[in-house]
Amino acid sequence: MSPDARPPSPAAVQHFIRAIIEDDLHSGKHTRISTRFPPEPNGYLHIGHAKSICLNFGLALDYSGQCNLRFDDTNPEKESEEYANAIQEDVRWLGFQWDGEVRWASDYFQQLYDYAEMLIQQGKAFVCDLTAEETRETRGTLTEPGRDSPYRNRSVAENLDLFRRMKAGEFPDGARTLRARIDMASPNINLRDPVIYRIKRAHHMRTGDAWCIYPMYDYTHCISDALEGITHSLCTLEFEDHRPLYDWVLDNLPVPCHPRQIEFSRLELRYTVTSKRKLLQLVSKGLLAGWDDPRMPTIHGMRRRGYTPAGIREFARRIGISKSENVIDLAVLEACMREDLENTAPRVMAVLKPLKVVLGNYQEGLTRSRTAGFHPNHPEFGEREVPIGREIWIEQDDFALEPPPGWQRLTLGGEVRLRYAYVIRCDEVVRDGDGQVVELRCSIDHDTLGRNPQGRKVQGVIHWLSAAHAVTAEVRLYDRLFTDPVPDGHKDRDFLDFINPDSLQVVQAWVEPAAVRARPEEHYQFERLGYFCTDRFDHVPGSRPVFNRTVSLKDTWSR
Repeated sequence: MSPDARPPSPAAVQHFIRAIIEDDLHSGKHTRISTRFPPEPNGYLHIGHAKSICLNFGLALDYSGQCNLRFDDTNPEKESEEYANAIQEDVRWLGFQWDGEVRWASDYFQQLYDYAEMLIQQGKAFVCDLTAEETRETRGTLTEPGRDSPYRNRSVAENLDLFRRMKAGEFPDGARTLRARIDMASPNINLRDPVIYRIKRAHHMRTGDAWCIYPMYDYTHCISDALEGITHSLCTLEFEDHRPLYDWVLDNLPVPCHPRQIEFSRLELRYTVTSKRKLLQLVSKGLLAGWDDPRMPTIHGMRRRGYTPAGIREFARRIGISKSENVIDLAVLEACMREDLENTAPRVMAVLKPLKVVLGNYQEGLTRSRTAGFHPNHPEFGEREVPIGREIWIEQDDFALEPPPGWQRLTLGGEVRLRYAYVIRCDEVVRDGDGQVVELRCSIDHDTLGRNPQGRKVQGVIHWLSAAHAVTAEVRLYDRLFTDPVPDGHKDRDFLDFINPDSLQVVQAWVEPAAVRARPEEHYQFERLGYFCTDRFDHVPGSRPVFNRTVSLKDTWSR
């Protein structure tokens, strides 16, 4: 192996792309690898893009190479600085940094144009007057060859003149295209004289109105790779049939190098959709609050929900890279979040559905509070006081008048331990006019603070809060957006039919005072309830806190 390369980290999973890179370095074909992440700035990145980010930037890190961030900004009508800025923010948030400055396909517009003239001069590109519909009609099918355009045999001089006039703006949008002259009988439809330039009068966010012709992706991408010295151009499997065109363009132009395109399977995540068109529907129809709604599979949405960069990187590592179908259940992503937050999130108590408990034998000076650590395995996280008072809140679900078999929580006449505090017994139940339980009257065993009761065993432990000290909070309980594992996989049903009506519940809850000081995007484990994160935008330290549920403590969907 080249001295410029270092072996992958022990946590890295070996896959076929790593094997290719290691062979190239060992043989001396390359002394340093160069990858790139080339998104189009026409939307927000989603979990599938996160897989590609982790692959491209991760390989560059593992083999001491470089990875470029290059925007494919060749479709100005759908692109914006908002999307470009969001993409850069996402890449950095995931823990990666691109090499040098951000690159743009528009950086190469003049070179791309000059290369197109070279193809014309070689007789390998021609200006075509067919409409888009006529071009489709002559392309042929998988079993039938295409038909030559009647303009295919124009002279070099005529093609150069028309192409330069296209650039000068002499023709209306769609009137003419520049097509590569390859083989209309090729079994690969992508080689049947593909369009490489079209006329489109659209204001470009970087070049303004300097251009009225724009290159197509298949033509732009390979040349951009070559100009940047990319060694391994990694893309998903839908581009496998485009690879011969990638190679044809580079083989016929004097580019500085010829990168190798390698395809891998894209991520298909169950219980979600990643189509930008369908995600836009969710936003435009008001079904979600925006691209950063915590139920969205966008990186912005996952971040706001409380997903962590480390958890997403571990997810990308765990699902691996291959050419086979990569269908992953959402539970795998959720498990990665739990594992990361288990070791990093401080623990506090919160009550989401409060039931009032009055401790009848509470005595000032006798009934004492205790301190508790924020994490059992991390004493460096510190401690906080867990105050107690005559009135406390417990979860409604922790009491049952008619408990099921094996019940280990509170019931009339039963005992339970309050987390970090005393054993209490329920002596009386107060109901309202509808028969609903509204209050419990209990008594404390004052000899059980930090000790087990004498002569009996109390198995149940529940969380609670002192009513006098607890702070109200808005808690947003997020769940999976869809009830079907493949919501867009039904020919006779619209994917919107499978939206989970309970994907968001907003409740007024109570939390420990220690959590109120949290800054936006701070994580906590609410004991026995799940992992929560202070909202990135709506949480203001010092005012009523706003928490988003990142993930429950257990995978309840598998039951």
